[in-house]
This record gives sequence, C-alpha cells and structure tokens, in this order.
Amino acid sequence: MSNLLYRLGRSAATRPWVAIGAWVVLALVVITSSSAFGRDLEESFEAPGLDSYQAAELLAEARADEGGITAHVVLAAPDAAAHLAPVEAALEALPHVLSATSSLSPEGNIALVRVQYPTIEHLDASDLDHLKDAVADLRDESSLTLETGGDLFFAFEEAPTGIGEVAGLVVAMIVLLIAFGSFVAMGLPIGMALFGLVIGVTSMKLVTYLIDIPAWAPQLAAMVGLGVGIDYALFLVTRHREHLAQGMPVADAAGRALATAGQAVIFAGGTVVVAILGLLVAGIPFVTGGGVAISAMVLVMVLASVTLLPALLGLAGHRINGRRRRVDDGAHRPSTGWYRWGAHVTRYATAYLVGGAVLMIALAAPVLALNLGFPDDGAKPDSRTERRAYDLIAEGFGPGANGPLVIAVDISRDASVVAPLAAAMAADRGITSVGDPVIDPTAGVATLVAQPTTSPQDDATRETIARLRSEVLPTVLEGPGLEGPGLDGKGATAHVGGQTATFADLGDRVQERMPRFVVAVLLLSFLLLTVLFRSVLVPLKAVVLNLLSVGAAYGVLVMVFQWGWAAGLIGVESTVPIVSFIPLFMFAILFGLSMDYEVFLLSRVREEYRRHGDNTRAVIDGIAGTGRTITAAALIMVAVFSGFVLGSDPSVKMMGVGLATAIFLDATVVRLMLVPATMKLLGDANWWLPGWLDRLLPELDAAPVEQPVEVAVGPPPLISQESEAR
Repeated sequence: MSNLLYRLGRSAATRPWVAIGAWVVLALVVITSSSAFGRDLEESFEAPGLDSYQAAELLAEARADEGGITAHVVLAAPDAAAHLAPVEAALEALPHVLSATSSLSPEGNIALVRVQYPTIEHLDASDLDHLKDAVADLRDESSLTLETGGDLFFAFEEAPTGIGEVAGLVVAMIVLLIAFGSFVAMGLPIGMALFGLVIGVTSMKLVTYLIDIPAWAPQLAAMVGLGVGIDYALFLVTRHREHLAQGMPVADAAGRALATAGQAVIFAGGTVVVAILGLLVAGIPFVTGGGVAISAMVLVMVLASVTLLPALLGLAGHRINGRRRRVDDGAHRPSTGWYRWGAHVTRYATAYLVGGAVLMIALAAPVLALNLGFPDDGAKPDSRTERRAYDLIAEGFGPGANGPLVIAVDISRDASVVAPLAAAMAADRGITSVGDPVIDPTAGVATLVAQPTTSPQDDATRETIARLRSEVLPTVLEGPGLEGPGLDGKGATAHVGGQTATFADLGDRVQERMPRFVVAVLLLSFLLLTVLFRSVLVPLKAVVLNLLSVGAAYGVLVMVFQWGWAAGLIGVESTVPIVSFIPLFMFAILFGLSMDYEVFLLSRVREEYRRHGDNTRAVIDGIAGTGRTITAAALIMVAVFSGFVLGSDPSVKMMGVGLATAIFLDATVVRLMLVPATMKLLGDANWWLPGWLDRLLPELDAAPVEQPVEVAVGPPPLISQESEAR
C-alpha cells in the first residue's frame, strides 16, 4: 500500500491542476444533482417495534388528529377566558392547522390553546414561521402575555448557528498558525476541510436514495467532518514539511508523506467509519441514518486528504514553509521537549500508568448513575419562549400537562373497552385526568389523552407509562366478558404513545441494544488494528484505553447535566437526563476519533521499532515525532466541539461537552501518558503475534522505513523479511 500511496501522492503533487480540477468537477456534479434530484431529509424519531411507534401507526392509519404534530399557545391574563376567541380564530386560520382547542386553568388566569397539525410529512419550517408571526401579531394588538411551544418547535426550530462553528474554526486557524508558523501551511488544512465539507453536506440529499437521513444529521456530520478533515490534513502537512526539511523535492516529499502518514490517515478514517457504522446494530432507523451520514462525511475527508491535499502541497511548493525554509542533513529530529517528555514517562512508567488509570476510572465512575431520557422545554433558558410556555402550563395545569400521553385503542373487534380503559387510567396514581375519548367508528380506532401527575422527564412518568402497559391496560383488555385477550391481537388492543412515551421507549431501546453495539464496535476495531499493526496486545490495549476515554466522557456528562456540577457555567439552568441516543453517537464518534490518535502515534512507534528494534526508544521517538502534532490536532477538535456548548439546546450542549472532554482526555492522559507507559512495561511483547494468526491476516506493507535523502527520491522500498522478523 505504501508504494501505491507514494505514487498517488507524487503524481498529484506533480500535476496538481488535474487533481484539483477533478474535485471541482465532482463538487459541481454533487451540488447540481442534489439541487435537482435530492430528497428531503427525515424529521421523525421513529423506531419500529416500540409500543409508542405502534400507537403512532394506529393513529396515522385512522388519520386521527392526535397522530399529527401539535403546538401550543399559552395565554396569561387576569381573565384569560375573555381573550381566547381572537387567539383561537387567528390560529385556526393558519395554513395546515386542523383545529385549535382551548382549556382554562382552575384559577382562570392561564389558558392553553392546543394547535393540531397533520403528520410531519405534510409540514415544513414555514409552518413554524407562520405560527410565530401570528403570535407576534397578537402580542402587538394587545397587552397579553403569549408564549408558544410544543412538538412543532421540536421538529422545526433551528438553534442559532454560526457563532460556535466560527469560533471553533478561528481557534483551529490560530492553532495551525502557531504549529506551522506559515499562513500557507495553515490555510491548506482549513481549505481542504471546508471543500470536503461542502461536498459531504450537499451529498446528504442524494444519500437518501439509499437510506433515510435525519434532518439533524448534516450538522453533526459537519462537526465531525470538519474536525477529522483538519486533523488528517495536519498530520500529512506535518510529515510533508519534515521531508522538505530533509532536502527532498516537493513532489517526492508529498509522495513520502502520503506513503507514511497517508496510510495512517486511511486506517484512522477506516476505524472511524467502522465505529460509526456499528450504529447499524442499534436497530433504530434514525440513528442508523445519522451514522451513515457521518460515515459518508468521513470518507469524503479521507479521499480529499489522499488526493486533493497532495495536489495543494505540490501547488504550494516551498511557500508552505513561509520565510523559514530550511534544509538539514537528513538527521531531522523531532521536538526535544516531547522527546524529554517521552523519556520521562517511560522512566516512571508504573507511576504514570497507575495515576492515569485511577484518574480515568474516577471520571468514568458516575456512568453507573446514567439516566437516559430527553430534556423537555423546562431545561431551556428563560430567554426562550418554549421555556416560558412550559412554566406557565405547569403553573396552571400541573407539570404533567407538558407531556400528555396519547393512548391509541384498536376497537375494530371490541368497542366496549373504551370506557373501562378511561376509568382504569383515571384511577391510576400517576394520572391526573383522562380526556373524553375520540372515537372513529369507520377506522375502528379510539383515542384517549391522559395527563400524568409528573413532568415529562421525571422518572415517575416513565414508571407510570410502564405501569399502564404492564398492569392497567392488560387488566381491562384481558378482563372477563371481552371477546379475546387484547395482548395477543384477538380482541381490542391499546398502545401508549405521544412524545413523552416515544422518548421513554427510545431510552429503553438504547439500553437494550447498547451492549450489542459496544461489542460489535470493539470487535471490528480490534480486528482492523490487528491487521494494521500485526500485534495482539497493541490493539487490545488500544481498545481498553479508548473505553476509558469514552467512559470518562459519559461520567462528565452525568456530573454536569444530571448532577448539575458547573452546569451554570455552560448555560444549563436545571438538571436533565442524558438524551437517549447521544451515548450511542458519542461512543461511535469518540471511539473512532480516539483510534485516530492511536493509529497516528502507534504508526510512528511501529515505524521506529522496525527501524532499530528497540521498543523503549521507539516509544520515545514516537512521542517525540507525533506529540506536538497530536496535541495541535486535539486542540482543534476540542475547539470545534466546544463550539456546540455555545448553543441554547441542552442536547447540543451534551454532545459538545462530551466530545470535547473525551478528546482532551484522550490526547493528554491516554495518548501521552497511559499509552507510552503501558508500551514501555509490555516491552517487545507489544509486537507479539501468534504464527497461525500471522498466516491468516492479510499482508499489508506498513509505513516504510525512512531512507537518507540521497536515496529517498524514488519510491519507498518495501520492508525486508529480515527487518520484519526483528
């Protein structure tokens, strides 16, 4: 592979406009095709097989209003009832609104208008804009207090973008400028990543021909793509400049960089893709679609790194070094500071291993208290109208009014169960009230709306949902005198739905599938690293240490969002559960990105070990050669991910905090302390591989041994069998 990559890199650097032109044509084709033929992205959070999904399906088949999207407008005034008529009339006149029904609080000072829309497939962001405009006009015409919220906001409200992303990009530019000392060297990774970002995000509408992509996936894919794109380019540009410093011609330096760091980029990107595609085993369609979107973005960045970047390097020539162009005698040495650090860690390997492990385990310990759910509007800041509406509803109607349960009953075989079901639910300790049933005799479906006594994110609400399904509903459906037991489909059946039940079900599905997903990702990553490094202990160590990074990130999420530690510093005003699907995405993304640094570091260590066969020296040289680059790459990743903390949505903040924390810990405690310490203690056993496994694994020529400059201008030779045997 190294010879192939060398030729590819040298060819692209020699004829840069050919490669650049090909990418420009590709970008035009993707953008044009997406605009002409691209499909809309999905807005749903459905998971087939869940009880809440069956409720939604039943309501959709019956075309019941309750199966669609809702919004609510809350009116606060001393005599709220007197002001309801014009508000209801204005809301009913909006496009796509099916109905607007109101209810009044016992004190009469708060009114709630429930605005019913059809299913999400018939709506778009303009419907939310129409609602906001109507409420704004009503405020202008009177002195009423009007606040809005509901499912429509969740589906189409877009968090303010630009500030966090721009801030992360600015920090990345500063880090690159400090690391390279050249505006040209700084600009190449940024330019390549942004170019790949445009193609990757634009292609999402075309990927929908293969699999449904959720509407929020491009933002998450852009975050990951920007980070990995800059990182991959950073590693390649660093190695390219090293070769230029050794006196190589530009094209040969680019080829040699691709043959060494480029191979690490391919395997690092492959590991990220494998980890993220592990989401396929989760069995949740929108999670799978999001994983495919992120994987596609990473693949675009890998392809750009090994084809477009060498062309840009060739075009930049020696200008990439700015005014500090230098040539040495081929004995170019890495940073002496990092060399001393590597020597220090290996000298006190046991102490660093124990201390680092204790720190990471302590940070990961709170994961035992992980509570999956979904933050409701009560977790948003007071500056948001959704939060103010949430507080008014809770004040006037009770906390459970913010998360009603929608029970869909199939009465096609037995219509007599509706009244007993309503009575049984109303008698449950977790239910405040049950609305009058809405019966569609033609479709054979009855709809009941029940209000819990507790808020949507309260654990007691989840217990109420579970109790309704396991005790209350079966008692009625299987009671004497009915045509048949409802649970086996012979008689009436009932399913608990609504947004609150849906997110509770998703949390349960994630907890159920998480072990299977984790095992799949660990196994695939282990196999990939075994093929790359031809070792058993090195991949095993990488898997264990990366688990520590991910576990520590989960622990920090629990401390900040569930326990409220320092939550105010990032604008979180109340404790919230961890969004159910975030641990899945975090594990896949973090495990993949952690493997990035592992591959880059260990590729350099392996390279040095194959050169001279001294394990300790190879570890120190590997740290010295990559420490500065890995640190710069981690700072860029942390900056990009931290930009998400500036958003107002707690879910977005969770992703930003978790990813930034994990990358910081992985690039410092794990990569620069635990990895060199464990490799020092394991010695030559790091590179042990059973003979039978060696014969089974495909043969890959790992990163070639560097040659003196006078013989390095040709293709890099494959490693000899004698060198491999060492």
